[in-house]
Amino acid sequence: MTVGRTRGRATSSRNSRTEEVQQRVKQLILERGLAVGDPMPTEFELVEELDVSRNSLREALKALQAVGIVEIRHGFGMYVGSMSLGALVDELTFHARISKRQGRDDLAHLVDIREILERGLIDQVIDRGLNSGTSELDEVMRRMEAEASAGQVTPETDRLFHELLYRPLANPIVNQLLGAFWDVYRTLQHDLAPVVQEADDVAQRHRDIYDALRAGDRTAAAAAMAAHFRGIRDRLESGATGN
Repeated sequence: MTVGRTRGRATSSRNSRTEEVQQRVKQLILERGLAVGDPMPTEFELVEELDVSRNSLREALKALQAVGIVEIRHGFGMYVGSMSLGALVDELTFHARISKRQGRDDLAHLVDIREILERGLIDQVIDRGLNSGTSELDEVMRRMEAEASAGQVTPETDRLFHELLYRPLANPIVNQLLGAFWDVYRTLQHDLAPVVQEADDVAQRHRDIYDALRAGDRTAAAAAMAAHFRGIRDRLESGATGN
């Protein structure tokens, strides 16, 4: 048996043990009914209770911390973490960059997924009505139009518009998932050539979405959302080609 094969099997075995310990830690959290922010048993207590080695536990906790399941506060202890999509953002960003070298465009594919998601969410917002948060959306819309008049709509205002748009759904995962797509898009824009975009057009596309939703007009809302994403794709294509 070669040394490489032996090392490979040892690594595979170690990874398997780490994954098993991860599952046992998650099961412990569920069985104890712990919620986000609740303190967890100490490392010593987990070693004793789960009957695992300290090294296996530390590797498992490191992996769980990376995906937000466990939060380690040095000097204070371990806590149940809040949901984070940071690892997903990093992975999508990395693979989107690789895809460019392989003749694919994963960033454009992510925009496709985001459009599908948002067009489905639009129907739900219309079903529930836009009363919740309307005043805040009015304010953000006025801010966006003021920024457009000054020559540029800021990414922060654009993002806030979309967050408030889906607030009536009372689904925190929606904004986290859309935020992950947004973070990938904004990060990868630095890899593209600078794009000149008409701020007035950006503001008008958002105004069309908002007015259609307030009117409860599904057809107009779908058309406005499609126009909005056409604008995103045009900017991507322009940045990719340097036009």
